[in-house]
Amino acid sequence: MDPQDIEPPQAESAADTMQRPAPARRWWWWTLLAVSAAQLLVVLDGTIVNIALPSAQSALGMSDANRQWAITAYALGFGGLLLIGGRISGALGHRRGFVIGLVGFAAASALGGAAVDPGMFFWARALQGVFAALLAPAGLSLLTMTFTEPRERGRAFGVFAAVGAAGSALGLVAGGLLTEYAGWRSCLYLNIPVVLIAVLGTAFVPPDRPVRGGGRLDVAGALLSATGFAAVVYAFNEAEPLGWGAPKVLALLAGGVLLLAAFAAVEVRAPRPLLPMRVLLHRARAGAFLSITLMFVAMFGFYLFMSYYTQTVLGYSPVRAGLTLIINALAALLGSTLIAGRLHGRVAPVALILPGLLAAAAGMFVLTRLTPQSTDILPLHLVPALVFTGLGLGCVMPPTASLATADMPRNDVGAASAAYNASQQLGAALGTALLNTIAAGATASHLASARDATPTAASVHGYTTALTVGFGILLAAACVAAGCGAPARRQGRGSTSR
Repeated sequence: MDPQDIEPPQAESAADTMQRPAPARRWWWWTLLAVSAAQLLVVLDGTIVNIALPSAQSALGMSDANRQWAITAYALGFGGLLLIGGRISGALGHRRGFVIGLVGFAAASALGGAAVDPGMFFWARALQGVFAALLAPAGLSLLTMTFTEPRERGRAFGVFAAVGAAGSALGLVAGGLLTEYAGWRSCLYLNIPVVLIAVLGTAFVPPDRPVRGGGRLDVAGALLSATGFAAVVYAFNEAEPLGWGAPKVLALLAGGVLLLAAFAAVEVRAPRPLLPMRVLLHRARAGAFLSITLMFVAMFGFYLFMSYYTQTVLGYSPVRAGLTLIINALAALLGSTLIAGRLHGRVAPVALILPGLLAAAAGMFVLTRLTPQSTDILPLHLVPALVFTGLGLGCVMPPTASLATADMPRNDVGAASAAYNASQQLGAALGTALLNTIAAGATASHLASARDATPTAASVHGYTTALTVGFGILLAAACVAAGCGAPARRQGRGSTSR
């Protein structure tokens, strides 16, 4: 996967926009601070509420049947509106869209923290997802437009990816600590000071010009994309409790696929498409989107395994289980900054993506060897798995994020950023539902078929079966990366420069 393969755009590029005038170098890093803080918000809130949910359910009187809406509402708002958020970000100007997203996210978080009943809490979570759908593509667009020199771009995307890679693990840690010592509402109020830091950082971000003259909003594309993505994400969430063969799940999946197919047909003919097909129909970018989607499918299943296995089999407290994931977060930080960040522009992107996927697959494979009789589990199994998966995720995210927006025309940067975030969101939703369903089915099958099978042995069998599938998904992603790569070329040769 090499940005040099991407044909030079005829329209004004993001790099050209920032060259006139180029911001002073000392201000570039304020952009990185603000965007990284926003990225932390978006990723953190995907997992932190999972830990706080039992306490919130008890306090607000949620039923077991509707508590899932605390997670689903956020996922629907975020995943369903990402492409629209990317378009709005460009129309407003990415910095202005970024600030609006931040302020709205903080307000929604405060509303959720002050919730007095389940309905108020669910609407607050949905609003968080709506503003995250504007915030995420605006932030990645700002980063793309600010850092265009290959070496500094590598460092910036390394930090950005480190925050994203570590955010899910940190969400579990922060959720456990805050829920135990400060109450579940603090998990939502935590977002407000993070937003303040990000807003302060945007004061030093150079303004960008809104995309003008592009015509009216692609209303048909907006409706089809929002309903299509929402239906698919909702189907993934419903598959976990209902099973993949449930009529409701099948109907949602079929409807979502048909809506997205109609969306693609509309976009090909639209004069001002919400998602120009040239964003997706290039080998390098398509490979980056597919690689990160498959990576997130496997990794979110991995995080689910870590949460359940450490607490239900090993007997860890939620706080201890979360703290164990710090190893993964630190490995992701090292992989994205010290490896991917430093090698960006010196080697072909595939030379980072392919080893990263294989490293994550190796970490997943270590855990497939677990048995109920395994000893020294933390040093011999969990630590190697956490290190390898963290390093792999850290090596994959910076080059895929960079490839997703490399050499894009200025008016397409928001759409490309939104598509990249949508790939992550769909992968996370599918991974959680798919691997949890596989684990549950394998557990039930083992209990029914194996003589003298204990619940613990059946659970371990279910977890290792799901992780074997995750291992296979990562190998498939590595094949995709190898097939879409161009190892002979370096990213820096095709990247924009100041």
